[in-house]
Parts: sequence; C-alpha cells; structure tokens
Amino acid sequence: MQMRTTDSGGKRRGTSKAAALAVAAMLATAPLTIADMAWARSAPVGFADLIEGVAPAVVQITVKQSEAKGSQPDLSQIPEQFRDGPLRDFFEHFFGENGPGRGQGPQGQRTALGSGFIISADGVVVTNNHVIGDADKMEVTLRDGSRFPARLLGSDDKTDLAVIKIDADKPLPTVAWGNSDAARVGDWVVAVGNPFGLAGTATAGIVSSRGRDIGAGPYDDFIQIDAPINTGNSGGPLFDTDGQVIGVNTAIYSPTGGSVGIGFAIPSNAAQKVVAALQDKGSVSRGWLGIAIQPVTPEVAESLGLAKAQGALVASVTPSSPASKAGVRQGDVVTAFDGKAVGTPRELSRAVADTEIGENGKLTVWRDGRETELRVHVGEMPKQLTAAEPGSDKQAPDKPAKGGVELGALGLTLSPLDDDSRARWGVAEGTSGALVAAVVDGADAAEKGLQPGDVITRVNQENVKSPKDVAAAVEKAKSAQRKTVLLLIDRRGSQHFVAVELARA
Repeated sequence: MQMRTTDSGGKRRGTSKAAALAVAAMLATAPLTIADMAWARSAPVGFADLIEGVAPAVVQITVKQSEAKGSQPDLSQIPEQFRDGPLRDFFEHFFGENGPGRGQGPQGQRTALGSGFIISADGVVVTNNHVIGDADKMEVTLRDGSRFPARLLGSDDKTDLAVIKIDADKPLPTVAWGNSDAARVGDWVVAVGNPFGLAGTATAGIVSSRGRDIGAGPYDDFIQIDAPINTGNSGGPLFDTDGQVIGVNTAIYSPTGGSVGIGFAIPSNAAQKVVAALQDKGSVSRGWLGIAIQPVTPEVAESLGLAKAQGALVASVTPSSPASKAGVRQGDVVTAFDGKAVGTPRELSRAVADTEIGENGKLTVWRDGRETELRVHVGEMPKQLTAAEPGSDKQAPDKPAKGGVELGALGLTLSPLDDDSRARWGVAEGTSGALVAAVVDGADAAEKGLQPGDVITRVNQENVKSPKDVAAAVEKAKSAQRKTVLLLIDRRGSQHFVAVELARA
C-alpha cells in the first residue's frame, strides 16, 4: 500500500505505508476539530431570523427642503479632502441638486431620502445629521407603510448624528444598542436601510477594519465594513449577530457613487453618548483646551529630538483658553493626557472631548528636549470655532526684495515684511518673520505645501524676524547635524508647523 500526494509543483510523489500509518495513529489519538481551533467561528446558516426581528424598527426618512436651500451643492459640509474625491458623490446625494436621491417635490421643494432606527417605544429615532440637513419638513415611514411627521430633538455636525421624534398612537418597535468595542475584524454584521429608496433592504458582510479616520470630523473612529451600503443607507443601523446596533451607517468610499464594499459606520459606544445628550439637551457639550494641533511626523520628531513620531504638536494656542492659562506653548508636543499616552492628535481630541467640563486634567508635553507636566482646567468647547482660512490668487515676485535671501537649503526665496507685502498678502499687523517670495519646484518645501505669501515666524522653536534670521537658524541646524528644520508658518492668520528637509550641498 502506498499513499499518493502532490507537491507544490504538481509532481506526484509516494509516501510509505509506515508513514501513512503513523499519521493515522496521530490523528486517532489527537483528532483535530473545529472546536479546537480558537480562531475558527462557524458562519451563520442565515440572517432571516435576525432581520425579521429588527427590521420593524428601521425606518425611512424623507426630507423636504425648499429649492432655494437645496439648489446648489453645499461644499462647505463636505470634508475638504473629499470635495474632488470618491466620497463627494456620497455627500452630494444630500447637498447637491442632481444627487441620486434628490427629486423635485411640489411647490419648488426638493426631496431626499435616508434611513434611521427607533430606540424608544415613544418614537425617538436616530439618524445622520447630513440626512436631515436644513430640512423644512421631515417624514418617517415605518415598515408597515404608516407615515408620521417628525420634529428635530437635536443634531451634532461633528459626529454627524441627529435625533428626531415622531408621535404615534401606540408603542413602536425598537432596537437596542450593542457594544461596538467588542466587534472584531472578521465578525459578521448586517446593515438594514433604504438604499436609493428601496425600503427595508438588508445586506450582510464583515467588519473590515476598526478606527478608520476618513477626514469627516475631529472625532473620526469609524468601523469599516464590506456589507454593501449605498446612498439612502445613511443613518441606518449596523447590527451584530445578536441583533444589537453596533454602528450607524454613515459613508461609503466609491469611485462610482455606488457600493464597492467599503463602507463606514459610527461605533455605537460613541453614538450612544451623543444621542443621549441630544435627547436630553438638544446639543452636545464637549471638553475643550483651546489648542490647534497637528500630527508629529518623523521629520518633526527629528527636528524636536523626540525618539518617536507620536503625540500632538501644538500649532497655536487660543488666548485666554484653558490651555493658555495652564501654560501650554506653541510648539509643545502633547505626549499624554491624564497619564494616558497620546499617539495622534485625534486621540487627544477624543480624550479631551470626553472629559467632564470643569474637571482638572494633566497634560504631559515635550518642550526644550524634556517632558513637562501641566495642570489644566478643562473648559467647554465654543459652539462656533474659527472659520476656514481664505485663499489667495496673488502672484509672488520673481526675485526677493531688498534684504531678501535665496535659501537653497530650504528651496525658498525669502523677503522681509514691509507695509506693501503685508497689504499684498494679508499679513496681520504685528506678525513678524520672513515672507516666502518663491518656492523651488521639486524642493521638499514645495512638497510640504509651502507657498508664496506664507510667513516663517519661527525656526526650530526660535523666533525669527527677517530672512537673515532664518538663514542663521538653518546654519545652526546644519552645524548640529540636523536633517530637518521645523518651521512655524503663518498663512493669513492661520498657523501650522512644517518640517522641511535640509538640502545638502
């Protein structure tokens, strides 16, 4: 007797009878079963029972808006990095004139459709903020076809959540919140909603990833799924296999506007807190420090002497804010908040936002080559923060003005600030530094986004007042064997840090 096997090249080879008997004996004494494989989970036979149980609580939301409000796409509500990308189609469904869910209603009204789910028997419905928009009227349709006018209880644009209320003459079916933190990559999920107005559509898939940041807001922490969702699914629930809501379907990534298997849902553990606040007060109060922060790149870390590229770099501090009163400085790197390490700006934003207003917190910052601890009294985030910075189409001079410097190490031509350049570029009175007059194509400064009209106000945490100061700071960095320099850039009143590699001669 001889067993036949095939190797990786397809060539058949023999196995001795003795070897075969040895394998059989091993399997007989220690048989492998699915239960023995900790990683293996059996797939459900089907989702019919789950869907039958939860579908009555999933609703269709019809939003009616005057033509004057809805005739033009409101690009300000679309994250800037997605205004010309594949997510634009998804958001324009709700903000644009020709989105796939838009329709011409009576008397110049426009109509859009979305999804939602009932969380209490008295008619409280959760959906997305971008579904309701600036609605003049909202109507909720239940699975049995009954319709109810809805009123807004509260909305939150930062998490894209809204809570609306309908009044029925009987208790309504509900769904319960689940624990999104328990969802693992590979777990089964089911989405129920109304894509393209097709009410009660159910799709299934798995959790594809966790903690996705898609640039939709400061607290992005999306669950990525491959269950197909499309325009009209927004605001609908994402269920685990126990039939509990672990997410609110919000966005898709698509080059075509339709599902390609990449969708995003707001985790239930984050949504539940926001929804509770909206039900109670109609708005969300969040902790606030009063700092603008940006990521710590490897170049930034190298320029500041940080061992790892992690933390949140303080680009600016709001005067009289909690951070200002605590002694936080521009150029500090926040490495921990209340003893918990801060890896990214997003982690700091979420931690501070979740802190009770009025509580004292502890900031650990990297400053002047060492860590410093600061006590901060967490304030309440203002309702309106700084508006987006204006653009400029003005042209820079070809050559530096008198007193200017061509700085090849940075790939920049710098000019001194005077009254004419301040007026030309909108530089605020009192701002001191060196004006960027030109940027060399292909230089690292150009790759990092520096542009004519920017003002360099600090180099490696040292204030500069002229092009010569910048040149001296660069020479100092070269002498210290630095590969990069950290520049603080003022662009028409908005400040941010940029780490630029030094060109070697």
